[in-house]
Amino acid sequence: MNATQPSVLFVCAKNGGKSQMAAALMARRAHGAVDVHSAGTRPGKQINALSAEVVAEVGADMSHGKPKAIDPELLRRVDRVVVLGDEAVVEPVEGMTGTIETWTLNEPSERGIEGAERMRMVRDDIDARVQALLTELTGTP
Repeated sequence: MNATQPSVLFVCAKNGGKSQMAAALMARRAHGAVDVHSAGTRPGKQINALSAEVVAEVGADMSHGKPKAIDPELLRRVDRVVVLGDEAVVEPVEGMTGTIETWTLNEPSERGIEGAERMRMVRDDIDARVQALLTELTGTP
């Protein structure tokens, strides 16, 4: 991790969908200007295939991601921890230098929207937030 480069850790419960989507979208948009990580509070076994498919539709790639637990050392040193949704909770650790924020996402399934249409709406919600965060972290859109 470069000391002058901003860093972010995206977290969700399983690290197979939302946090991997956010990391892939940030990596695509930041072009290396942000050190991007993702993790889960209860990591699953695999990447959500539908999440990977809809992220690929906009030119991002999460197909090589593997669900993983939060590394306490990484948690201590990143500038920002972003928790996606309300299933996961990240508590601060001693020596942590960054901040934790939670993105309460628009959940289309609550309105009966499922499948690829739901996942595209989730992707677009995450992507809009990623763009705003990128601007905040780097000062450039």
